[in-house]
Amino acid sequence: MKILGRDDVDAALKGLDPVVLDAVRTAYVLHGQGHSQVPFSSFLRPPTPAGSRIISLPAYLGGPEPVMGLKWISSFPANVEKGLQRASSVQILNDLHTGYPTALMEGSRISASRTAASAALAAGALHGGRRVRTAGLIGCGTINQRVLAFLTLTHPELETVVLQDVVPGRAEVLAAELESEYPKLSLRAGDVADALAAETVSIATTDSTYWLDLGEHPDRPEGQVILHLSLRDLSTASVLGAYNVVDDIEHAVREQTSLHKAEQEVGHREFVHAEIASVLGCTEPPAPGRTVVFSPFGLGVLDLAVAQVVLRAATESGLGSDAAGFDPGSHRVTAAMLGGAA
Repeated sequence: MKILGRDDVDAALKGLDPVVLDAVRTAYVLHGQGHSQVPFSSFLRPPTPAGSRIISLPAYLGGPEPVMGLKWISSFPANVEKGLQRASSVQILNDLHTGYPTALMEGSRISASRTAASAALAAGALHGGRRVRTAGLIGCGTINQRVLAFLTLTHPELETVVLQDVVPGRAEVLAAELESEYPKLSLRAGDVADALAAETVSIATTDSTYWLDLGEHPDRPEGQVILHLSLRDLSTASVLGAYNVVDDIEHAVREQTSLHKAEQEVGHREFVHAEIASVLGCTEPPAPGRTVVFSPFGLGVLDLAVAQVVLRAATESGLGSDAAGFDPGSHRVTAAMLGGAA
């Protein structure tokens, strides 16, 4: 079995953002065509620390290069106060013929990349090819840092980025850190209203209180695209007043997401207008003039697609190590019979 630690995954992903973007696009299309299996995620919520959870996401992705496996990802928000990453993850890939594990990878970088790539891909599609020059990032953690990297691919005309975070000083620090990485962008800290004045807004926080009412910010630009990545920030009124796009309706409208709360309030799902696979490739915005909200639950097939990219790059570069003993070995009776028959 191939073992890839965080440094191996980092090295494998270096310079591959366009490849990751294409892999995520392909995974969405295959999923939309029915060439996937994505069981519901399972949630393990330990009693402490409060708000912590571990999620399992098994999946199968078909197509010309089929793959199956499992993502096991934790979210412990209190880690951030200790200077640690909120999320940790491992990604397992399994052989399609025997089911034996073939690869074990540090998965948080894969997860962040697929989340950010899917968000940026949606932003480009939902704007329908319009030139986007302003972006707002609400939440200054790892996810939105990766979102910015992919937005520069899908929004090549991007000029100004406003960063906001509930922790005082965090947005200013991140803006200063990113200046050298994105010398052509104007990066500055601002409040929520400043961030919501942008054409594309990415919301990635650890809040789960449905705190953001878009109706309180009526001067937002027409046709704004909001990437609702943390899924529990928007009020139900915000959801019901928007044109809603999801990755998969059965996954996105559950587990007390803002969309799930909206369904509980109105008793139906008619406010969900499209899945992203049906929007990709369109040349016009899906709802001209309306606020468009993309709420991706996060499908395991995206992790599989990016894990394949990582494994291929790592293998070509000689990264990682091979570990024996992670298969169960031969079957005593049938192996002897086959040997005898030979």
